[in-house]
Amino acid sequence: MTATPDELYRAWTEGFDRWFATAGSVRMTAEVDAPYFFETEYEFERGQGASRHPHYGRFLRLEPDALVEMTWVTGAGGTEGAETVVTVELTPHDGGTRLQLTQAGFADTASRDGAAAISS
Repeated sequence: MTATPDELYRAWTEGFDRWFATAGSVRMTAEVDAPYFFETEYEFERGQGASRHPHYGRFLRLEPDALVEMTWVTGAGGTEGAETVVTVELTPHDGGTRLQLTQAGFADTASRDGAAAISS
């Protein structure tokens, strides 16, 4: 990515509603064990209107400009209520940043495959 590790770390810990979450829905403090909440909006079929999807979790590990690890819980069509763990690793690379994102702990293969399809 062309952004710096600092910019990406802040995007995951301070600016979630600028790129991922619905504006005004984020309740997030970048502290280990601090709970967070946000919503996303997604239109599954064109013209059917967007539906909102709540997301919950807490930060497990925070290493400024290097790592964000957080639990991630959504409902139907997401993690199906399972508490997964999202790990974002940031490594400086060629004037930008290599970002590696992993998510583990899905309740079943259907929810894991659904998350993979959304992020592709």
